[in-house]
Amino acid sequence: MRVTRMEVDLTLALAMCEAARAAAAEAGALVSVAVVDGGGHLVSFTRMDAAEIAGPVLARDKAYTAVANRCATADLTAEVGPGGEFAGMNSADGGRFIAFAGGLPLWSEGRVVGGVGVSGGSGAQDAAAAAVAQAVFDAAEATA
Repeated sequence: MRVTRMEVDLTLALAMCEAARAAAAEAGALVSVAVVDGGGHLVSFTRMDAAEIAGPVLARDKAYTAVANRCATADLTAEVGPGGEFAGMNSADGGRFIAFAGGLPLWSEGRVVGGVGVSGGSGAQDAAAAAVAQAVFDAAEATA
C-alpha cells in the first residue's frame, strides 16, 4: 500500500499567506502570517504594512507550535498555565511554544505536514485568518 501525502510547497504556502492576509485586512487587523512545513521550517512569510513588531516571531512560532503539538495553539492555553497538565511548556524549546490563538496544524493522510501561524490581531482575528489559510490547504489537498 502506498501513502500519498500533501506537501506544503512554496506556491501553496504563498496562497495561504495571501488568503490569511486578505481575511485579516477584511477584519481590520494588521498581521504577520507564517507557513511552515512538517518539520516546522519556514516555507513562506508575509507581514502587512504597520503590523506589530512582535508579529513575525509570534506568527512563525505559532505555526511551529501547531506542528510540534499537532493541535491548534489555542487548545494549549489552559494546559500550559499554572496547574495545567503541561504547565511551563511554553518555555520549552527556547521559548518557541506559543499557547494562544492563531496557530493551526495542516493534516494530510492522518499526519501533520505543516502549520500556519497568524499574529497581530486579537486572538479571534488571528484564529479566523489562520482558519482561512488552513481552508486553502484543505481545498488544495482535496483536489490533489
